[in-house]
Amino acid sequence: MAVHLHQGDLPAGLFDGATSVAIDSETMGLRLGRDPLCVVQLQSRDGEPHVVQLRRPQYDCPNLKALLADPKVLKIFHFGRFDIAMFQLHLGVVTTPVYCTKIASKLVRTYTDRHGLKDVTRELVGQDISKAQQSSDWGAATLSPEQIAYAATDVINLHAIKDRLDAMLAREGRTALAQACFDFLPHRAALDVAGWDEVDIFAHA
Repeated sequence: MAVHLHQGDLPAGLFDGATSVAIDSETMGLRLGRDPLCVVQLQSRDGEPHVVQLRRPQYDCPNLKALLADPKVLKIFHFGRFDIAMFQLHLGVVTTPVYCTKIASKLVRTYTDRHGLKDVTRELVGQDISKAQQSSDWGAATLSPEQIAYAATDVINLHAIKDRLDAMLAREGRTALAQACFDFLPHRAALDVAGWDEVDIFAHA
């Protein structure tokens, strides 16, 4: 499968007709406000993966922003809370509608505490993925072939994982609960951006 690298933005019309797109991002770290957004990778259900190396700090990517906010296209993430917050902070866009495979996993795979993408992918679709490039320099001027391939692996299985999780959610009667969580996710990301990233405002204490 070919992986397509784009500089700055998606080509216009690339995902026209898609009803869902798997999305992930790469950053210089995991702290909002300190670590910049560097790369966004995407794949439609039947398409090939696309990797966008963003131009910082301008983040001039109107085609990507339009896709993230398109109400007709479901955006599928694994731990979408972080990506959605990064998009709000750096791209100035609220990503919606969304689906998070990590949330779905936690709602139905209650027999395990392993909800990382590597573990979920291995169990649900029988694929072993490498996380070796996870901590590499995503702010580099030129991405290595290994980084580009790694970025693609984070999205190529998300549609299949969603299908498996949807069946499990239906079986356990938790589809509506999951949807309510997905609908709230952009608001949870907004709380993170606003400074409540380490505070559970629903907790008693």
